[in-house]
Amino acid sequence: MDPKNGFCSETKIFHSLRPSIAFPPETTSVTSYVFSLLESHAPPPDTTALIDTASRHRILYPDLTLRIKTLAYSLKTKYKLSKYDVAFLLSQNSVRVPVLYLSLFSLGVVVSPCNPSCTIPEILRQIHLSKPVIAFATHDTAHKIPQLKYGTVLLDSPEFEPLSATDSLDYYDDDEERVRVSVSLSDPAAILYSSGTTGMVKGALLTQRNLVAAVAGGHAVRAARSRPAVVLCTVPYFHSYGFTCCLRSLGMGESLVCMGKFDFGRMLKAVEEFRVSHVVLAPPVVLKMARDGGTMDGYDLSSIEVVASGGAHLTLSVIRKYLQLNRTVNRQLCLEFGAPIISLSKQQI
Repeated sequence: MDPKNGFCSETKIFHSLRPSIAFPPETTSVTSYVFSLLESHAPPPDTTALIDTASRHRILYPDLTLRIKTLAYSLKTKYKLSKYDVAFLLSQNSVRVPVLYLSLFSLGVVVSPCNPSCTIPEILRQIHLSKPVIAFATHDTAHKIPQLKYGTVLLDSPEFEPLSATDSLDYYDDDEERVRVSVSLSDPAAILYSSGTTGMVKGALLTQRNLVAAVAGGHAVRAARSRPAVVLCTVPYFHSYGFTCCLRSLGMGESLVCMGKFDFGRMLKAVEEFRVSHVVLAPPVVLKMARDGGTMDGYDLSSIEVVASGGAHLTLSVIRKYLQLNRTVNRQLCLEFGAPIISLSKQQI
């Protein structure tokens, strides 16, 4: 193998130049893996796991794990969800979504998130592909979903909060063995959808192993910090990039700032208010920030250390332009982009 680029001349395969990562046993779910990381590399107990930018509601890490377990118990006992069932999700980013993801993964339920701005015919197409038995939506999206076997649960309704309320934990503890599900790395975990560029939308099935690998890869290269990173992922959690980003952040014990539908001004305000250190952006947003630097005037963005962008390429000229905005970014800023992600510091540009 060529030590410079990882290319093997015999197999014609490029290999990662990074050291091999430790992988968990086969009898592991994404959720149990995240829990194991939070136990072995526990963030300080006062670390916020999830922050809602609109309500300022915060969930600490000790409370997060209890909420995930309690919600999983509620979904299995109240809605009779079983392993290999598919759950359709139609919602903007919120603190409830990562909790729901991890609860469903622990039950072996396949998560199928959809863009809430999709039309009814587009949604029906995705439902036809994934064949869900239950849906999770909000008041403004539920009307797009047809009748399913177990109906539609409204994430923004008063009825949803008690499903994950930690004051019911004693009941959960008493019956934990009864609702325990055996989930393995080879089991299906999620169905994500293509953009339909080459025809009708297609569903891509990801296994628990695929998602565990995404979390493990991020954990393996995590940098030592005095305090956990504060991450604002503006990419939708129904998109593969945002989907894995939120799982990886929680697995690494970071503080994940959740903003609903993207708004440039609200993003800048959130960075300033919550002292965000890592921002995950779509390429058009990086382009706007590089082109219209004046739109960031008046905001304190000095907390930013890393800007991550993926899903499409960024030109080197855009990266240079962005990194020249010294008045709005930290001097140690690093821009990550591409697939695989490449990190470039100002000294390298």
